[in-house]
Amino acid sequence: MSNLNQYAPLRFITAGSVDDGKSTLIGRLLYDSKALLSDQLSSLNKSKNAGEVIDFSILTDGLEAEREQGITIDVAYRYFSTAKRKFIIADTPGHEQYTRNMVTGASTANAAVVLVDASQLDFSQPEVELLPQTKRHSAILKHLNTPYILVAVNKMDLLDFDVAKFEAISTAYRKLADQLGIQQVQFVPVSALQGDNIVHKSERTPWYDGEPLLTILENLPSNENLSEKVEDFHFPVQLVSRLDQDKTDDFRGYQGRIEAGSVSVGDTIRIEPNGYTSTVSEIISPNGIVQKAVAGEQVTIRLADDIDISRGDTFVAQHSLITATKRLTATVCWFDQRALNPARKYLLKHTTQTVFAKVTVVDHVLDVKTLSNSSEADSLKLNDIGELQLRLQKPITATTYAQNLATGSFILIDEATYHTVAAGMILATE
Repeated sequence: MSNLNQYAPLRFITAGSVDDGKSTLIGRLLYDSKALLSDQLSSLNKSKNAGEVIDFSILTDGLEAEREQGITIDVAYRYFSTAKRKFIIADTPGHEQYTRNMVTGASTANAAVVLVDASQLDFSQPEVELLPQTKRHSAILKHLNTPYILVAVNKMDLLDFDVAKFEAISTAYRKLADQLGIQQVQFVPVSALQGDNIVHKSERTPWYDGEPLLTILENLPSNENLSEKVEDFHFPVQLVSRLDQDKTDDFRGYQGRIEAGSVSVGDTIRIEPNGYTSTVSEIISPNGIVQKAVAGEQVTIRLADDIDISRGDTFVAQHSLITATKRLTATVCWFDQRALNPARKYLLKHTTQTVFAKVTVVDHVLDVKTLSNSSEADSLKLNDIGELQLRLQKPITATTYAQNLATGSFILIDEATYHTVAAGMILATE
């Protein structure tokens, strides 16, 4: 009997620098695990000239611009399963210009495979220096609370599978992990192009006593976040639903997704930011009326009282400690070509609400090369990671990112261009 449902589906991303072999690794993973369809196999074979190695990256580099430039630009998602587990893979760009795309892919990942191109590193120095983009992506993964990081030391075939060089890279990354506060790290020596230690154990690394990459992924725990979880009911209102415009029809339902906890008919809830309370009189799911709904479910909630409620308001448990706030401390990754201008107001989108926000203080900016925090900076440039203080025009009902990914995150939008300029993770509320 198949044990496909033994583990929950795993969402993971590949991250690293340009040409580390991320797309090739995913292609090899799909190929060796026999997860390709016949038309995909046909495309692979047609792309290969006589005597050439298969170019596995064409399975993920779907945009014409990607194939022309030989780099990944957009986030490509692939789905496959083994006898043990289902997987959702996000192949994210390595180029610094597309760091924002990497953040998008990492924001929902349970794990990350960080590729390190062993052939690009200088082993002549006492300590191996990792590439800046490897450091930047690792810092982002830490800030996004990605639970598990697997470091795939790629292109080991070009180093004749030298164990000393593998250990030097592992030591360098452990030092990086210690500086960033990353705890769950495993290392695998691989050749994505030739398939060593991807799906099957390689005979060319007898010194490696660990499992191949796929086996490790199959056995990772499925919990999405190792930090403290908020179990209090949290429901941002997305839409106020009326069946029709007839004044004699008194149906009024509040639609949205439950982001944390659960709710049952008869529960007393509090509506933020106004602080009113009411009783849940009915819960309607896509399958009909239910007595209880839990986190992740899309529902319509009806209340016993007529209260002025609109999109952006939030239902929480009656005695929840979560309250609306107008001040945030957050870690921000800056996406825009134009630097942060503290004199300007930005639109802050949080769950179902959008409010004006102003950066009052830039606490510090991370120096990717030294991994030190510079407190002298007063702005953020493209791809910078920094800690900010923000003041909001209207209150939002937020948690920290460590407590809940959905209610602890936001994006900043340029009100003139409507470009997304930054992604933020809330560290504290006031």
